[in-house]
Order: sequence, then structure tokens, then C-alpha cells
Amino acid sequence: MTDAALKPTPNDCELPRLRAQFATFNEAIDYAARSKKGLNFHDMRGQLERVYPYSEMRGDARVMARRLIAAGIKPQDRVALIAETSAEFAALFCACIYTGAWPVPLPLPTTFGGKDNYIDQLAIQLQSSDPVILLYPPEIGEMAAAAADRQGCAGEDWDTFAQREAPECDLHDSSPEEICYLQYSSGSTRFPTGVAVTHKALLHNLYGHSTSMHVGENDRAVSWLPWYHDMGLVGCFLSLIANQVSVDLLKPDAFARRPLAWLDMISRNAGNTLSYSPTFGYDICARRISSQSNVAERFDLSRWRIAGNGADMIRPDVMQNFVNAFSEAGFKAASFTPSYGLAEAVLGVTVMPPGEGIRVELVEEERLSGTPRDLTRPARYRAIVNCGKALPDMKVEIRGENGDVRGDHQIGKVWCHGPSVMHSYFRNEEATNECLVPDKDGHGAWLDTGDMGYLADGYLFIVGRAKDMIIINGKNHWPQDIEWAVEQLPGFNHGDIAAFSVETEGGEEAPAVLVHCRVSDPEERVKLREQIADKVRSVTGMSCVVELVPPRTLPRTSSGKLSRAKAKKLYLSGEIVPLELAA
Repeated sequence: MTDAALKPTPNDCELPRLRAQFATFNEAIDYAARSKKGLNFHDMRGQLERVYPYSEMRGDARVMARRLIAAGIKPQDRVALIAETSAEFAALFCACIYTGAWPVPLPLPTTFGGKDNYIDQLAIQLQSSDPVILLYPPEIGEMAAAAADRQGCAGEDWDTFAQREAPECDLHDSSPEEICYLQYSSGSTRFPTGVAVTHKALLHNLYGHSTSMHVGENDRAVSWLPWYHDMGLVGCFLSLIANQVSVDLLKPDAFARRPLAWLDMISRNAGNTLSYSPTFGYDICARRISSQSNVAERFDLSRWRIAGNGADMIRPDVMQNFVNAFSEAGFKAASFTPSYGLAEAVLGVTVMPPGEGIRVELVEEERLSGTPRDLTRPARYRAIVNCGKALPDMKVEIRGENGDVRGDHQIGKVWCHGPSVMHSYFRNEEATNECLVPDKDGHGAWLDTGDMGYLADGYLFIVGRAKDMIIINGKNHWPQDIEWAVEQLPGFNHGDIAAFSVETEGGEEAPAVLVHCRVSDPEERVKLREQIADKVRSVTGMSCVVELVPPRTLPRTSSGKLSRAKAKKLYLSGEIVPLELAA
């Protein structure tokens, strides 16, 4: 059917909106199905190709649930699902909910990494989640079946599974404290930990989304985010069901090829748009538009109400470039809505109140590194982005190494507490106990997020990830400070640099920087390496190891974020081979 013949689900209908006020996600699906809203899937060019109302999704899910039960699936069994942005995945995820089984969304293959790496990653996550069956799109049947065989679980493409009998039977009646699904973070590859999320935790977080962003009349979501990442799964799928919001969906690989199709879809929405992206999504769009383009002729971004920022460190310079590129198309900087969260708290912990935009504080790098100010050098500052206020019923504290609660503008570990905090890591008591600490009052547990930041007047500012910190001679260096400094040199893009520490031949720690190099002349490469070394020295005050590597070498997580830990591992093992330089 052509785009012109399809009618997308509406922004509004007569059914009153309930903001995730349900005891279980089963109830949320049932209520959404009473509305006229739903999922609208678009093709590679951003043209509408399938309209999937929540009512149809529920009907398909209940039939699939009967198939799962007939296949022997029981409550608490795991059902691994390759999380393609499709009606099939949506129905199967909800089918698991209706059976009491725990859906386990797993990633699709990416354009980087290769076939064998994908099979390895999938097999490791299957080993961790121990599912009864893996269901997947027919297009990746060979790879998915290989991973299932390695784990020893059943595997079947979902077209074949849909041909099975679906005899009538009773479906599961979930309770709020039951596990709803397992979430694997985009970085959980070598030692994966599945986050066990209860119905209660999920719906509390989804309520927080809609209330903090004032979801209401004429709002519509637009998303290209992958459903195997917490922001895509929770924010751009589950939340829309629980809050009865229609959504226009573009597959992640379609966005990668034609990122401006995302903005075309936003432009076509006659209502208000809610759409999230990590920093790199805004960066790609700003780079794709040439300075000669008349953006106002192609785009209308004036109704983009919530332009969410999250999933990685928010870059004020990139956001400003996006404003500069698209303000003539009606985009307003106040639409930016920074947030902070993690899968261990379902998704959201803090969000900026709508309309406040991106606000930054300039912080001296000495404060960030925890060292006394060197008065012989001029002060250097980094812009730290305000990530907003805690969601309803969530508490956020900043704590020191000894667990002491710190005051405003004092940097420490970010801890959070509330109904959204995860139940546990699946079958990993040690990892669970490392990050969950029971509240002294006996009410739930505090979550050590592993992130560093500070509070100011109730707003949270994120500085970086504790495990990424480079500590040399007792001084802390944030890798993003080094990476951002190198990115200021001509010819580099966001994601071209990975910084971490290595041990030198003399047994000392030193910063190392891997850099994508697009220069072919050997002598020019030497000059480039010297430029980079000078830039890093200006930030850290010390010499560093600089290695130029071919473009597209640096590894990324399944959601597209740079993986510094994996880059370091591959470099030290010799799997990342630096380019040769002139003698």
C-alpha cells in the first residue's frame, strides 16, 4: 500500500489519557488498545509503510501469547527477541507480558563489527539470560540460529513461529512486583548483566516521563532509536503504550543512511513533537546540511516541543551547531530537554523542565580532577550540562568515597533511590550487591550509578563515568576532555577519538589517544600526530601516546556510542593496528 493510501494513527482520540497509572503493563496494553492511537512504521526514505494501532497490536500479542504457551513457555521463562523496529517485535514483546514470561530484547547486527563478532555478542547475552527460545527476523536467520545453537536454546524466525497453532488458553495475570522484562545495556558484551525490571518500577518511571514532560493534547512522538537500547525500548516504545501516544518510527539503519528523514517526519507532524536523540544524532543532522541549504524550504521544526537529549554526554557545542543549522526552519533552542538516566533505574532519573533548554556551568578543570589549582597555568574550564531535576518520587544524592552526602557544587558519585530502581541484575548477586545498598530506613535500596556529578539547587550536573576516569600521578583526567580537545582540530568528527590510560615501558601510566586518520601522506600523518600530542599536552600537562588508526576502527556499542574500554582492550591485544608513519 502506498503512503498516500495509508492513514496514520491520530494524535488524539476520545479516550481519556491515563499517564501510566496502571498496576501492571498488561493493564497498560489493554487500555492503550481502547484508543485509536498506535505505531506507524516508515521505510528507508521516511515514507509511511505500515500503520499498527495499539488495538491490532494487542490482538496479535494475545494470539502470539497462546502460541508461546502452546510451545511450553511458562511464567518467568526468558524469551529472547531480536529487537527490530517492527510490528512483529512489538507484538511478541507484549505476548511475553501476557504469558508472564520475561522478554529479553537483544541487538540487531550493526554495520561495524562483522558477522562473527555479532554471533559472539549474541551468544554471550543468550548465555547470561538463559532463554527457552530466541525469536528473530528471517533476514538474520543464519547468524541468530548460529548464536542459539551455541547456547543450546531453541531458535526460530518469527514468520515461521507465526504459523504455529494458537489454541485457546488462559493468559497470565501479572502482579506489580513481578519481573516484567530483562534489559541488557548497549555496552554489556563481555560480562553482560541483565537488569531485571518489575512492572511497578517500569510504570513508575513511565509515569515520571509523562508528568515531567507534560505529555498531553496533540502530542506525538517521532523516533529512530533502537528498541534494544533502554532509551528506545522504554522511552520510545513502552512509554508510548502506557501513556497512549502515537509514534512515527524510523529504523536505526534508515536514520544512519538518511538522518534528515528524521527531521522530515517531524516536519510532517501537524501536532507537537516529542523526539529524543543522543548527541551524535543532532551532530549528524547538522553536518549533513550545507551552509547553502535553505532549511526553511524543506523543514518545519517549529512544533518540536520536546527535543530530548540523553544516552551519552551532552555536548553544548554540538547542540548550538544544531540550533545554528535549523533555527531558520523554526527550531527553538528552548525545546532541548536534557536528561539523565540508566537502565538500572528503568530509564529516567532526572529531566530538565520543558522550556528551560540547555543550561551549562563553567567549571575549572582542577575542580573536576580533584587537584589543587596550579597558579602557574591559566585556568581552564569545561562546560557541564544541567541534566534537570529528579522525576517524581526519585531522590538523588551526591556521595563521597566514604558514603558521606555532599553539598551543592561538590563533586562525587551519583546515587538515586525510588520505585524505579531495578530489582536486581539477573542471576548476578555479586554485581547486584556492588551497586544496590539497602536504605537505612528499610524502604528499598539506593543505587550507586557509577557516574560522577554534582547538585545545584535541585538540578543534577553529570561530569563523567567513574570507570572511564584516567588517573595519572594521583591526578584525575576525564577522557572526554581529551577527546573534545582533539576534536577541535580541523577534520575531526564527534566519535573520532578514544582516550584511556596505558602503562609505558617504564611501568608508568600515561594517557593514550587513538584517532581516526583520513590523511594518506606519511609525512602529513607525522605532523598530525604532533599536533594531537601538543593538544593533549595542553589539557593534561604531560606527554601521551598518540596512535593514528584507519577510519571506522574505533569500536562502538550496539547503540552507536564509543566504547573506550573495548578500544583499549583491542589496542593492547594488537587487534587495532595503528597506521604506519614516515620515519
